[in-house]
Amino acid sequence: MQILHQDSFLLVVNKPAGMPVLPEGWDKDASFLVKELEAQFGRIWVVHRIDKVTSGIVLFAMTAEAHRSLNIQFEKHQVTKSYHALVNGVPAWEGKEAKYPLRVNVGHKHRTVVDDRNGVRSETRFKVLERYQDSALVEASPVTGRTHQIRVHAYAMGHPLLGDILYSAPETAVIARPALHAWSLTIAHPSTNAVSTFYAPYPDDFQQAVGAMRSK
Repeated sequence: MQILHQDSFLLVVNKPAGMPVLPEGWDKDASFLVKELEAQFGRIWVVHRIDKVTSGIVLFAMTAEAHRSLNIQFEKHQVTKSYHALVNGVPAWEGKEAKYPLRVNVGHKHRTVVDDRNGVRSETRFKVLERYQDSALVEASPVTGRTHQIRVHAYAMGHPLLGDILYSAPETAVIARPALHAWSLTIAHPSTNAVSTFYAPYPDDFQQAVGAMRSK
């Protein structure tokens, strides 16, 4: 993992794909992000999470007071999150808002599904950054924070993420996971209230996938 920022109130990390933020299953010895960070920094507070298969920026609080401040910002949708993703197919639009209501943890695969009757309000704003022969690099800004929200909204619009087999993307040799990276996060610093934006560089697999799409 890469430490992007650390002070007395915040710890900002570029999480590698494949590492969960919190423990999964019954293996007490399995590695997870909080365990690795607390071994280095001592007690930290979880503010938000990203999927195990997603790389990118994750924010932690270093004090209980900072944790409360940041939680309020997330609850009031005062935090701006931006993800970069590679999608299957080339969107006809420059930007689009997906507002499909979602229901989580469905079936034995624990998928999230669009459910107009029983789903909860969900919104993601998409913008095309680059177009390729049969794919595109898009920016996804979630307004709400449902499980697998970006992945399901992209699928519902007809452009599942590259490598996202769980949501009907075809198999690909370009990347071995859903091509999703948490790119940036903007918050008000809990100490000074100054607006701070943090960026997480692409990991190798995502950067190589973008390069492969550009070279087609």
